[in-house]
Amino acid sequence: MGSRYGGLKQLDPMGPNGEVILDYSVYDAIRAGFGKVVFIIRKDFEEAFKSQVGARFADKIEVDYAFQCLDDLPEGYSVPEGRVKPWGTAHALRAARNVVKEPFGVVNADDFYGADAFAKAAEFLTAPKTEDGKEHYGMIGYPLKNTLSDHGDVNRGICGIKDGYLDSVEEYTKIMMEADGVCRGDCLTGERKPVDPEELVSMNFWVFPASFIDQIEDHFTRFMAAHGAELKSECYIPTVVDELIHNGKADCNVIKTTANWLGVTYPSDKPAVVESIAKLVEEGVYPAKLG
Repeated sequence: MGSRYGGLKQLDPMGPNGEVILDYSVYDAIRAGFGKVVFIIRKDFEEAFKSQVGARFADKIEVDYAFQCLDDLPEGYSVPEGRVKPWGTAHALRAARNVVKEPFGVVNADDFYGADAFAKAAEFLTAPKTEDGKEHYGMIGYPLKNTLSDHGDVNRGICGIKDGYLDSVEEYTKIMMEADGVCRGDCLTGERKPVDPEELVSMNFWVFPASFIDQIEDHFTRFMAAHGAELKSECYIPTVVDELIHNGKADCNVIKTTANWLGVTYPSDKPAVVESIAKLVEEGVYPAKLG
């Protein structure tokens, strides 16, 4: 919704020829081998989004749309009076249940993930999976140092990994490289602790089999039973994944990428993103004008 950014950052030009961040994500997805893109958007900016963004890809990849609507809820549930915000990322993905029938990846529309991340995601989705009665998920993991900002502190989920698989995500806030050269952040207890810049973090790039959307339906229905009357409760994709891992129904491979993540939370973040994209164009990673 861009409340901190002051507008629709998804439509704010960042590239040398007016490209938005999402243009680079779709470009990277296409060259990694993805054959379809589904934009999950708000109904109220459907026309602007389709004309300014979606139309650019109509002749390059199959394009579809899903709409995250506040009242799109499981049968028997309704929006409590006073609720104005959607129900989180799991609810957003659930909105695509009628148009996503294939293995898929999920990314944030306003984050720049890099070509290597999409290549690694495609490789995971097309690789043979072990038949062991579990669902097999993937999460693209970024070294923390590749997600830090030169303009202030950041919040990140530090991944706990066992034998290459996700075991936990520990939330740290106010992470930054400090004057003594040590990277530190505040853990959930409020204690400020050193954090290894090489630790992998989640930036909400996931890869799933098509069946994951059925798991979302089950989890979200139970979420609504427990929290549906609350005005600000939200249901998140990592929460669904965590539950499935710990009840033995799934595992989640942590897939390390060498790419640098870029994001815009505040208007002051934009110049650094514009500069980074310009450098990638100069290095030949992207053409000056995305074709």
